Amino acid sequence: MSDKLNGQWRLAARPEGDLKDTDLVWHEEPVRPSDDGELRVRNVYLSVDPTNRIWMTDVEQYMPPVQIGDVMRGAAIGVVEESNNPDFKVGDVVQGILGWQEYLVGDGTGLVKIPSGLPFPLTAYMGLLGHIGATAYFGLLEIGEPKEGETVVVSAAAGAVGSIVGQLAKLKGCRVVGIVGSDEKCKWLTEELGFDAAVNRRSANFRRELKAACPDGIDIDFENAGGEILDTILGLCNLKARVVLCGLISQYNVEGPPPGPKNFPLILMKRLRVEGFIIIDYQPRFMEAVMQLGQWLTQGKIKYRVDLSDGLKTAPDALRDLFAGNNIGKRLVKVSEES
Repeated sequence: MSDKLNGQWRLAARPEGDLKDTDLVWHEEPVRPSDDGELRVRNVYLSVDPTNRIWMTDVEQYMPPVQIGDVMRGAAIGVVEESNNPDFKVGDVVQGILGWQEYLVGDGTGLVKIPSGLPFPLTAYMGLLGHIGATAYFGLLEIGEPKEGETVVVSAAAGAVGSIVGQLAKLKGCRVVGIVGSDEKCKWLTEELGFDAAVNRRSANFRRELKAACPDGIDIDFENAGGEILDTILGLCNLKARVVLCGLISQYNVEGPPPGPKNFPLILMKRLRVEGFIIIDYQPRFMEAVMQLGQWLTQGKIKYRVDLSDGLKTAPDALRDLFAGNNIGKRLVKVSEES
């Protein structure tokens, strides 16, 4: 056994409602040496995503739920420290499902090497140039099919995905309106990212303000929130509008079956197209998105922001902050130094 200790967060109980301290347990164990065909990866940056909360729940979903006692699942970037696998060498920077832990020892299945020498920080590959950027890119451009002059509304617009979606919609010549949870976020969207308008969902006049921000109605809704926000948007949608259903973050902590949209009949009356998608469906085409987003980033046409907390032990609080709406941009945990 190695003298290194592997700190891990393991699932201790299925959360009911908001994540509690007792739902995850901190565990430490020696890091075992890598066997033939295996490698050891030291995690550097851990991605904190709404889907982490879904994976904790024993419900039908797009991946098997994390089992009680297992290391919490999570995407991360890490550095290969030891390798008995001919496909990887010491010093390679890799990305994949490395888990909420400090080290991963395994056969390398699902790991992707991040090319060296590119002019982007590693954190970009957990956001704009990773699964987050690809989600925004394919969700908006292929499912939403934006056309110049249309109005695009983005919920949770100051989050990792939403903030990119709005900028892509602007590049396509659309009017873009973001829905967020604070005036500070509204200011960031309009003054820094170029959104045409932003509305605070906590405002007492939220519906009236959203309607005023969309004087010609809504043509595309990039939906990350669900619940009352989705209901309000459905009421403002134009005939044959498209609803890109990316996430339902307002519903993930709800106990029992979530209520359906009150405005569901409008999907029929307005002939709306509602389509859900999971980014793993586009995995074979990730490089297409990364290359285009990287080009726009280099040209200064798109921006991204990282919301970083320090140390793996902060991961549960980082996830709680995500659901409380306390983050701006991509939420990451710094697990160790890059080198």
